[in-house]
Amino acid sequence: MIEKGFRIAGRDIQRLTPHAGACFATDRITVDGERVGYMYRQKAAPGSNVSGWTFLSGTESQEYLDKAANIGIYSVNTIANYDPDIIPFLDAPFGSAFARDAKTGKFVAADAPPED
Repeated sequence: MIEKGFRIAGRDIQRLTPHAGACFATDRITVDGERVGYMYRQKAAPGSNVSGWTFLSGTESQEYLDKAANIGIYSVNTIANYDPDIIPFLDAPFGSAFARDAKTGKFVAADAPPED
């Protein structure tokens, strides 16, 4: 197993949101320290502890995303520590997607990827 050099040590993660379900995030965020640039929420299995959220920096190529080692499963609260700008959007319904506007730096509604 490859040891990742996370930008934030586990001991430094603070409780920023009650949203603690599991999510996906890429190493561009958790290792490289890039901000979330695109996030979307897909429906999770009933009764699971999965939030449905996926967080990307927006700089990932398809080749990068195809390598499972570049993506991890985290608590949504953990990703909120990396980028607190996501917090106001965490209650968005399944099927929601948001992208960071390059000019304003604010999240705006975006097209969600198709459900598998």
